[in-house]
Amino acid sequence: MLRIGIIGSNFITETFVDAARKVAGLQLAAHYSRSAERGAEFADRFGIPVRFTNLEEMAASDAIDAVYVASPNSFHAPQAILFMQHGKHVLCEKPIASNTRELKEMIAASREHGVLLMEAMKSTFLPNFAAVRDNLHKLGDIRQYFASYCQYSSRYDRYKEGEILNAFKPELSNGSLVDIGIYCIYPLVALFGKPEKVQASAVMMESGVDGRGGLLLSYKGMDAVVTHSKLSDSYLPSEIQGESGIMLIERISQPNAVRVQYRDGRPEEELTQPQEENTMIYEIQEFVRLVSEGKTESDINTFELSLSVMEILDEARRQIGLEFPADRG
Repeated sequence: MLRIGIIGSNFITETFVDAARKVAGLQLAAHYSRSAERGAEFADRFGIPVRFTNLEEMAASDAIDAVYVASPNSFHAPQAILFMQHGKHVLCEKPIASNTRELKEMIAASREHGVLLMEAMKSTFLPNFAAVRDNLHKLGDIRQYFASYCQYSSRYDRYKEGEILNAFKPELSNGSLVDIGIYCIYPLVALFGKPEKVQASAVMMESGVDGRGGLLLSYKGMDAVVTHSKLSDSYLPSEIQGESGIMLIERISQPNAVRVQYRDGRPEEELTQPQEENTMIYEIQEFVRLVSEGKTESDINTFELSLSVMEILDEARRQIGLEFPADRG
């Protein structure tokens, strides 16, 4: 039984708890919050027995074997490294770090202490992502990848009223690119590797982060177009265009429908697979399996994949002028 602790008390951690309860071999053992009151409310609600308000004490505790890090982005690297130094396995929310330097330090800690480190990018573990990957050959030569994830932030209205919440704070390594755009970039790199060239644009906000933006990523023989936003909604499907057909993907952040339209007049082919409603289940199952097998790296969300994505994010941020305090070391 893998005993896991949780860092964070937000809607993501609530979704994680719901999924974790359905995964065999996992026990929700502990919870951390800076606020004892808020932490107790969360832990009581979900029946989590051990509570911490001190991260050092939690990392050193023998009450847990692993930790799920769902704190603000800027805390991911230092918190993950702290727990790995104490021999704890780490499942870390995306983006796994603020920048490439931090990620390399995290990977070094994983290898030094012989513990698992995995980025919690759920989409690549889903049955419908496997359907995308396993049927790409039906499209012929691939010429374009288009992915859109635009979701009006629930915190944007308060921002416009003058209240800057975490989602729009550069000191927390936030912004549309790293919070939302990554959902478009990660599957691209998982399917096609690292691009040869990155061109980025953005609408910057007064708080210092990007509110929306776009990327053009160039490959030999194909290109990729990514659009992301916290300032507007979009219901466009994403698509992969080949010379023989087009693959349409509903909701790139957690693909829930996949189909192919062919150029030669063949009927549309439905590729959608049955999938759990709470899509975090699959990444948690993978994490538990890897720990049980003594692995320190996922063969799906590999270190190489996370590094390639982070390098793209770093270059895009350089081009749009988005610097995080974490970049200064």
